[in-house]
Amino acid sequence: MTSPSQISVVRRGLMLVLSSPSGAGKSTLARLLLEKHPEIHLSVSVTTRDKRPSEVEGIHYHFIKRERFEKLRDAGDLLESAEVHGNFYGTPREAVENALVAGKDVLFDIDYQGTLQLYDKMRTDIVGVFILPPSATELKTRLERRAEDASGVIEKRLKNARTEIAHWEHYDYVLVNEDLGETFRSLEAILAAERLRRERQLGLPPIVDRLDQELATLTS
Repeated sequence: MTSPSQISVVRRGLMLVLSSPSGAGKSTLARLLLEKHPEIHLSVSVTTRDKRPSEVEGIHYHFIKRERFEKLRDAGDLLESAEVHGNFYGTPREAVENALVAGKDVLFDIDYQGTLQLYDKMRTDIVGVFILPPSATELKTRLERRAEDASGVIEKRLKNARTEIAHWEHYDYVLVNEDLGETFRSLEAILAAERLRRERQLGLPPIVDRLDQELATLTS
């Protein structure tokens, strides 16, 4: 007879979506999650923009021609897509679905617009997490501390933050990122709980059937 320690329940993977206004911490949390949980796959988007010298094909993006992108989009082979500064970006459906079927979790670091498109296609597979800054002042401080953007860009990011934050209610979970370590532990707790949801435990029915048969034998 199989001992409890030997039972491994087959499950369907999940899509963990992280969103936040720029500077609230989602990219840092995503990086920490991938470092500690290498079994999680980062969704790699396709894009029509040129590859930067520091970027690696298949790691940062899949770089494709616009004609190819339009064919994928028009055929319904992209879960979400957007045009940014004249370039197109999108999430290929096939790679994500193959990962989920194989029981692998896929991480998305995207904005609310991409998230809403994903919801339309695969809502039951998605766990949406929105990251809030503890205050507007702290958000501004973090943006300035990064020393990556000019003051005009920072001001634009702060204005965009209002639009981003207005969509917080679309998400399953909302975390206020005051302390990065505590926020990360909360994110891990969400991941652990969502992996155990009954509807994702595809291997439960045969286990329940076996238990029923064993109990029937014991009580006959």
